[in-house]
Amino acid sequence: MTSPGHEHLAVLVQKRRTELRLGVEPAAKLGGISKDTWKRVEAGLKVWDRSYAGIDTALQWAVGSCQRILSGNDPLPVERADEAPDVAIAILPKTELARVVGDAVTHAALGIKGELTAEKILDLNERVAEQLRERGVI
Repeated sequence: MTSPGHEHLAVLVQKRRTELRLGVEPAAKLGGISKDTWKRVEAGLKVWDRSYAGIDTALQWAVGSCQRILSGNDPLPVERADEAPDVAIAILPKTELARVVGDAVTHAALGIKGELTAEKILDLNERVAEQLRERGVI
């Protein structure tokens, strides 16, 4: 039995693999997983979570993209940095960047022992977001 998320993932994985002109076996090899596991994903079936990272890599998506698709989001493509070919750069949508930065600020603030109340952490989070908006980052 498949879920709508797994069916959507199957469609996007097969589409991307085809765009990259990869057969199932070469794609699976690039991802370090078995061809049977790859076929399961394209059939809309569940696989071990760790297998999705291999699919992300083979399809030139940021690691976590398959999980994003299962959660109803889009995959994040990566680009290779010209000066460092082993470095992959993922482009986050501004709305997602705002959330990621907000989470980072919150976690950093929670790690500081002292007088930061929940209200102060939320205020700090909003001030950081405001500064990033003013700079055009988010």
